[in-house]
Amino acid sequence: MTNFDLSPEQDQLREAVRALGRRYGHRYFVEKAKAGEHTTELWHEAGRLGYLGVNIPTEYGGGGGGITELAIVCEELAAAGCPLLLLVVSPAIAATVIHRHGTEEQRKRHLPGLADGSQKIVFAITEPDAGSNFHRLATVARRDGDDWLLSGRKCYISGVDEAQHVLVVARTEDAATGKLKPALFLVPTDAPGMTRSKLDMEIVSPENQFLLYLDDVRLPADALVGESLDAGLPALFAGLNPERITVAAMGAGTGRYAIERATEYTATRAVWGGRTIGTHQGVSHPLAHAAVQVELARLMIQKAAALYDAGRDLEAGVAGNMAKYASSEAAALAVDTAVQALGGAGMTTEYGVATLLGAVRASRIAPVSREMILNFVAQHILGQDKSY
Repeated sequence: MTNFDLSPEQDQLREAVRALGRRYGHRYFVEKAKAGEHTTELWHEAGRLGYLGVNIPTEYGGGGGGITELAIVCEELAAAGCPLLLLVVSPAIAATVIHRHGTEEQRKRHLPGLADGSQKIVFAITEPDAGSNFHRLATVARRDGDDWLLSGRKCYISGVDEAQHVLVVARTEDAATGKLKPALFLVPTDAPGMTRSKLDMEIVSPENQFLLYLDDVRLPADALVGESLDAGLPALFAGLNPERITVAAMGAGTGRYAIERATEYTATRAVWGGRTIGTHQGVSHPLAHAAVQVELARLMIQKAAALYDAGRDLEAGVAGNMAKYASSEAAALAVDTAVQALGGAGMTTEYGVATLLGAVRASRIAPVSREMILNFVAQHILGQDKSY
């Protein structure tokens, strides 16, 4: 029988991260977002305490844990009202890709900074015409002597203004076959030829989204992730399961936060004869339903993380997609239900739930839409013909 209990170390991590998150809280998160600032203080303290690098091996300054531990960090900060998107991008995607498929020099150069929070690496795959379909990516890398030249466009790239490098997914010609194959490059954010423009988003978030333009960005040979072009495809897929699992964990934490805020309010708000509004089933049942959905999503996240950390990548891919689907649906339901339970107060900044509406709605779209996950399940689990 599977043991659903966390280890003592994981329990201690959860409690410690929860305490850190509550010291900052949702008000801090919203104030930073609305001021156009970043959650720099929280990020650096989390790094100093070792929480950003829990999934990075100890020889590179990390905690030596897995995606299970990083999911705990993502969930508990979100449950405190501080859902940090760059936890998904930098420690989950970039650190995993570099650890599993980078060269030893790349590991030594980047992983310690990712672990202590002094470095951020963001991820660029999505393009205006291709979305995240890497078969249609138009960003191309070509050889120029020992160097590489990158050209193309990327969109919805998170946190470029906070990062030192962008992990760019491009396509390059295979000398043996002449076909284009994916390759990943570590591009400094101040590289000549790379420019950016900020996208205005209807989301309350301290992390910004950008369009990136790469115009013959010249990179040295060692900017290519891995020892050769053969590392490109496995490196690309290496980041996808951790991304889905940690996004799901962040959504579950957000759902928990929203339900906690709503239940505090409904347990104390008294109208119609002095009874608290939580005694009415029309209020309590929707909240209870949302709580069930969040808890079910948490179980799927736990399963996906355990499979990933056990090296069972194919099974983790299925579970990770399901966890992401369940979590994004549950988070959207929880936040919407919380707003409804609070009535007019739910739409105020003070009560801190409507501020999450944009983010949880976006989670049903990115990093992979609910429809694409349903396509995946229909094809790979239910044995249906591919629909696209």
